[in-house]
Amino acid sequence: MKLLITGATGLIGTHVTAVCHERGYTVNYLTTDKDKIENKPNYKGFYWNPREGEIDVSCFEGVDAIINLVGANIAKRWTESYKKVIIKSRTETAELLLKSLSQREHNVKHIVSASGISIYPSSLTKFYTEEHKEVDDTFIADVVVKWEAAIDAFETIGIDVAKLRIGLVLAEEDGALPKLAQPVKLGVGAPLGSGKQWQSWIHIDDLARMFVHVVDQHLDGVYNAATSKPQTNKEITQYIAETLNKPLWLPNIPKPVIKLMLGEMATVVLGSQMASNHKIASTGFVYEYHHIKLALEDLLKN
Repeated sequence: MKLLITGATGLIGTHVTAVCHERGYTVNYLTTDKDKIENKPNYKGFYWNPREGEIDVSCFEGVDAIINLVGANIAKRWTESYKKVIIKSRTETAELLLKSLSQREHNVKHIVSASGISIYPSSLTKFYTEEHKEVDDTFIADVVVKWEAAIDAFETIGIDVAKLRIGLVLAEEDGALPKLAQPVKLGVGAPLGSGKQWQSWIHIDDLARMFVHVVDQHLDGVYNAATSKPQTNKEITQYIAETLNKPLWLPNIPKPVIKLMLGEMATVVLGSQMASNHKIASTGFVYEYHHIKLALEDLLKN
């Protein structure tokens, strides 16, 4: 099988690529950095510049499916100008892929795209399935709505669409976990806000395998990408401290302080979403890291 991956050199993309190579799949990838273009038998890079509408269309040759992971980092202050970057990096890239495919013959039958559980309204009590239609009134939820709409458009040219609504990704090298663990290592770790907000999480290795599983099974529709055991922010902080053998003695960091530090982006760390993973589990996907303790021991004790 040959796959085209966008965002292949990012955190999730590098892990997905590794899983593909373990399965013996060939990976084409798109990059905006010509210095990152490689040409190997099973890993070949192609240049694109979505802002200018440029793409090397030879990236589609022999490709059976697309895994779409591209998108600007949301962990930066949301100025009005950067908000536009966040949205366009997800919608314009999808539109360029769609336009390019619609103008030529190709073998692409399936696209599997990243999305986010932040589309669901913040709640301390609701357990969200993929069938839930209500959308949160935050900027990041609006991003997900626009992102998914751009991906759904591939159905108009006969390509099956799957979307993984990703929760909190736990990884050793980047993402949320190093930011959560560093204060604990320094002895100044503390839960955020009330600490009661639920965080549906997933180990990076399970997430990477899930993307490839969706391709292998040719699944379509929406799937929550999280474990079956959401944890509160307070519990995650406590588990991190326990894993690192560090004490937690500071009081919770108050919401006003977090909002002062992060601005509107505070909704990401203060929002609460419990997402059901029953749908993806029912397709035969098996988690290697189903409990937060297992995940943290793997990621923090290496």
